[in-house]
Amino acid sequence: MAAHSGSKTVIYAALAGNLLIAITKFVAAFFTGSSAMLSEGVHSLVDTGNGALLLYGLRRAARPADAGHPFGHGRELYFWSFVVALLIFALGAGVSIYEGIQHIRNPHAATDPIINYAVLGLAILFEGFSWSVALKEFRQTKGAMGYVEAVRKSKDPSVFTILFEDTAALLGLVVALAGVFGAHMLDMPELDGVASIGIGLILGMTAIFLARETKGLLMGEAASPEVQETALAVARADPAVQSANGVLTVHLGPSQIVAGFSIEFRDNVSADEIEACVERIEAKLKIEAPEIVAVFVKPQTSATWQTRRDLIVGL
Repeated sequence: MAAHSGSKTVIYAALAGNLLIAITKFVAAFFTGSSAMLSEGVHSLVDTGNGALLLYGLRRAARPADAGHPFGHGRELYFWSFVVALLIFALGAGVSIYEGIQHIRNPHAATDPIINYAVLGLAILFEGFSWSVALKEFRQTKGAMGYVEAVRKSKDPSVFTILFEDTAALLGLVVALAGVFGAHMLDMPELDGVASIGIGLILGMTAIFLARETKGLLMGEAASPEVQETALAVARADPAVQSANGVLTVHLGPSQIVAGFSIEFRDNVSADEIEACVERIEAKLKIEAPEIVAVFVKPQTSATWQTRRDLIVGL
């Protein structure tokens, strides 16, 4: 829940900034006729909608388990994060590239570029604030890992999605500023369209990266090695366990993990004692690894586990 609280703070900051920026950009585009500014307005509007979708996904993912979804609704966050990536690609990148091509084919000079400069300057300040909030939250969650490694290992796409959106937005603003300035100073309105295409390419690359990372989460990724080791250590410490051969895990949400153990019990352990052992393991895991919300235990020898594990890995 703490991670989700931090995610919501980041999203609310991005929502407020993007909505104000989008309105300002559209007004500037209307008065100046700048293609790059129109693309930036579409970009900010898409980012605003994306923030709303992520908040919706967080709320849906927080619903408790029910008969139709016995393990909860955690993966709804992954689904809506994937939708966000698609929207960035289809609307943000698609509209920007289309608008840029149209402006190159039918160039027209901006009527008052000073308005564009002022709006882009304010947008950079607002977007920079939103980006700093997202970066601060991401740094807290990544720990000692590098940025790329942290994104690849993260199970909560809401924070890194906003961070990448804001990074793309800042890069897009720089490109838009360069395009508006170049078109004005060199009297080449085509550069405005080139900047719009550049913004579209930045958004397209961002969308592809986010879609790739979110796809893995949507399909189901294993828990981190640290969580798996903790789970195995808890199982091995129980007096009824001869050996804990391994554990298979899958994330159903950022803090919802299902774990399946392969355990070889001691020969003198009865069925009732095995049941009591499993209950002890579950109780201990609630303390040591609270993100594990469901536990399944399969009694089997280490040789059987290894054989079946090799088959899974070899698929």
